[in-house]
Amino acid sequence: MKPKIAALAPKGKRMIEWAERHMPVLMTIRKEMSKEKSLKGLRVGMTLHIEAKTAALVRTLVAGGAEVAISGCNPLSTKDEVVAALMKDGINVYAWRGQSERDYYANIHQVLDHRPDILIDDGADLISITHAKRPERIPKIRGACEETTTGVNRLRAMAAGGKLKFPVIAVNDSPAKRLFDNRFGTAESTLQAIMGITNTLIAGKNIVVVGYGFVGRGIASRAKGLGAIVTIVETNSIRALEATMDGFRVTRMSEAARIGDIFITTTGSIDVIRKEHMGRMKDGAILANSGHFNVEISLKALEELSVRRRKVLEDVEEFRLRDGRRLYLLAEGRLVNLAGKRSLGHPMEIMDMSFALQALSVTYLAKHGRGLEPKVHDVPAEIDRRVAELKLKSLGIGLEKPTPVQIKYARSWLVGT
Repeated sequence: MKPKIAALAPKGKRMIEWAERHMPVLMTIRKEMSKEKSLKGLRVGMTLHIEAKTAALVRTLVAGGAEVAISGCNPLSTKDEVVAALMKDGINVYAWRGQSERDYYANIHQVLDHRPDILIDDGADLISITHAKRPERIPKIRGACEETTTGVNRLRAMAAGGKLKFPVIAVNDSPAKRLFDNRFGTAESTLQAIMGITNTLIAGKNIVVVGYGFVGRGIASRAKGLGAIVTIVETNSIRALEATMDGFRVTRMSEAARIGDIFITTTGSIDVIRKEHMGRMKDGAILANSGHFNVEISLKALEELSVRRRKVLEDVEEFRLRDGRRLYLLAEGRLVNLAGKRSLGHPMEIMDMSFALQALSVTYLAKHGRGLEPKVHDVPAEIDRRVAELKLKSLGIGLEKPTPVQIKYARSWLVGT
């Protein structure tokens, strides 16, 4: 451990403890896994955003008997304080904030050097590198879990092409994850990050949300609640219609570019904000990305259009165009809710559910992974229900139970029964 990072361990420990106090579902599962030692003798390789909530998951897997090695899934989302605390506890961590692209991939290979039995991924880089560069590791791997929409899309493409060689559980697609993490978690953390980085007001601003999937819906709804005037850009007709009926203006990017004060990309695709769009933007427009990779805002186009660039705040870079207009890029175009130095990521209560799903899915793979087809699988329904029930219990919320008459009625098919 680097001495400079090692000194941060006490602060990192406090950050982790604070997170765990707000993650009751994961802590309940930790107690069970600690008692059962359901992962005893297994090695788990992880590539995730290394921050306090992730550390809570790591410590849960270790409590279950696993040996864990972890690297970061984004060069700017790693919290060095958390790295220091985990390393002090003997966890194999290969990451630091601001690592180079070369170091990023080298650290993923370091994780694979531990010969993991199960993988946990965020964006599918760990899984894809295993297949493309380290195929000798594949026979030992029982399966993997994927956290993001971007990663699941990549893995489905691999499976469709016959390239996926072990089962992967799409944790991202679980209702207990997608409906809450993607929609509420990303919405709050994204807007919180933009406000924290820029100290700008959301109310009254024209905010353009590019993409109306679960992430885009959440951001649009929260921005509207803060008083923003929200415009949606979509390529999917059903989603565009849904956005319209949710009360948002829907238009093409070419038109939205003229009116936006703040642009937030959420598509997982490439170059959704391009040179022709930047050429129409207002002086002072802010560009932020909440997708996994830094490809949604064309950085090449920004460089080509600008005559000067400079860092004006910690995570704000100004690009001055030839006509004098200025565009401001947040967090290097990386996912703004985690890559900004002051960005905190999703709320703890949201990641409580997501990482509870991860922990239970890893346990499921430990028991059943060898018998699963090498394809993308849904989270077993019983795991999804259990996490939701535990979360409701932690909130003190009870469920109504159907009466025997209601159960009989639901099962009947004859008229009048």
